[in-house]
Amino acid sequence: MRIILLGSPGAGKGTQARFISESLGIPQISTGDILRAEVASNSTLGQSVAEILDSGGLVPDNIIIDIVKSRLQKDDCKRGFLLDGFPRTLNQAEALKKANIKLDLVIEIHVDDEEIVSRLSRRWFHQSSGRTYHEIYQPPKQKGVDDITGEALIQRKDDKEETVRNRLKIYHQQTQPLINYYNKAAQNNEINYVKIDGSTEVTTVKNSIMAAMSTIKSKNNNEGGLHYHNVQYKTHSRL
Repeated sequence: MRIILLGSPGAGKGTQARFISESLGIPQISTGDILRAEVASNSTLGQSVAEILDSGGLVPDNIIIDIVKSRLQKDDCKRGFLLDGFPRTLNQAEALKKANIKLDLVIEIHVDDEEIVSRLSRRWFHQSSGRTYHEIYQPPKQKGVDDITGEALIQRKDDKEETVRNRLKIYHQQTQPLINYYNKAAQNNEINYVKIDGSTEVTTVKNSIMAAMSTIKSKNNNEGGLHYHNVQYKTHSRL
């Protein structure tokens, strides 16, 4: 199965991506990982990417598209792949289509912004061990103090409320056009689009995603080939 995974920062996308990748036996492909791999390979393209990153610039769409297309040609993608963090723009989505890279499913893990802010802005860390706490879901025994060492907990800059809200604003600006694009494709029976309520327990979200994928796979098999359906699921639905 060939999947794109969408989700705002803090929606649990990384956790669910690992579940999907392991359950289907397909690689999880993130643009960050493949850019780093390309740089490490010291290829001509990798050298160009390294120069851009070293200068603090953004890697242009055409280079990212070329790297992703190259990655999808590797043997481990023959059974499918999970694209995490790509496409980010309409230009990238159109490039996938023009390259005749077929997609089976777009999964959107949706969580309301206020829930995201609550999740991220109330996280605290013990710096040396990496232990994580949350003011509501997993509070330390003593506020602001690590349970084991008694040392002070810290909050990462990315988790401060103002930063979280800015990240969400950028995400919506970038991703809403993609959501509209793939929803239209689903309405035209070109692809499956699944919207999952990500505000509940991790296992509940996982089970909803797995059920949705199973339903789509079954439909495709029963209909004698790859057909596309517009599917919208919530975690509380009976799948």
